[in-house]
Amino acid sequence: MKINYQRQVAMLNKLKQRLSNSKTLEKAKEAVSYLRVRYVVDMQSMELIVSEINRLRDKQLYPKLVQLVDRMATMWETMQIHHGNQLKILDALRSLDISQSPKETSEHHHERTWQLWVVVLEWNSQFEKLIKRQKDYIKALSNWLKLNLIPIESILKEKVSSPPRIQNPPILVLLHAWQNYLEKLPDELARTAISNFAEIIKTIISHQEEEMLLKQKCDDTRKELIHKTRQFEDRNNKYMLRRILDEVDQDSAEDISAQKNSVAEKQVLLETVKKRLKEEEEACSALRMKSLAILKNGMPELFRVMTYFSRAYSTMLMELSSTSHRQNPSENLSRPSVAVFYIVFSVCFLYV
Repeated sequence: MKINYQRQVAMLNKLKQRLSNSKTLEKAKEAVSYLRVRYVVDMQSMELIVSEINRLRDKQLYPKLVQLVDRMATMWETMQIHHGNQLKILDALRSLDISQSPKETSEHHHERTWQLWVVVLEWNSQFEKLIKRQKDYIKALSNWLKLNLIPIESILKEKVSSPPRIQNPPILVLLHAWQNYLEKLPDELARTAISNFAEIIKTIISHQEEEMLLKQKCDDTRKELIHKTRQFEDRNNKYMLRRILDEVDQDSAEDISAQKNSVAEKQVLLETVKKRLKEEEEACSALRMKSLAILKNGMPELFRVMTYFSRAYSTMLMELSSTSHRQNPSENLSRPSVAVFYIVFSVCFLYV
């Protein structure tokens, strides 16, 4: 409309220079006059729509954003308390007597460790999405606000009557501060801590699988030891009985000596199996202790970082909330007019 009006005005000026009075000139004047009226009406309609959008921005959107900041500040303050309590519990567990706890990793333990790993991976994924979407949301609102604050210029000599526009609304200060705070947020530190803890759980799972394989090997060796012990005891009992019965018989000395050597060989084999079983059991125990040490070191660090992050985020939001309440004119929210439906439709049409 603006370009068409300017083009018609330019054509009219050219006709005025060439023609003093003609039907063509009159028609051109009528066309310009008609376009001028349409342009004024369109400008007034646009100003009305912009005014309604700004009213919704300041009376509806801004208070909702302030309310969101308040509730998020409360949420992260609560998270800080919970993570702090978790850290205290972990410190208390260091002195817990675990002598009566199972000394071997069971299939039940392994399944629960897998479940914990899946939960931590999901936690990491959701945390990353949460922070990213918050940053994207504030960035999108800031970009929209930049467009919203662009003034509407009129090409008419007289200004179209419209209410004055606030070029520095409270929402501008809020979004600018919010975006700056989000850029300084130590979310990378928190993501790294959660990711590292997931790797710790994965390592423990690997140790548990290795431990259970060793445990199966220990069970097999234990069965072998029982079998070798029985063989040794049977051979030894026969040797001792033969020795007692043939004590007076000098001719059986060579036979007894052979049995004695056989018993000695069985004993050597038995001792070898015992030694192997002890080494395998020690290897199992070493893996369990290694997993426990990794968990003891990794878990407190996780909740220490999450406590720090929650404190930093809650403090940031509280400062943002305080700033917002100081500049908020605390006016009552007004109900949206019928024009809202037209505005919503127009905005949807423009951005689809």
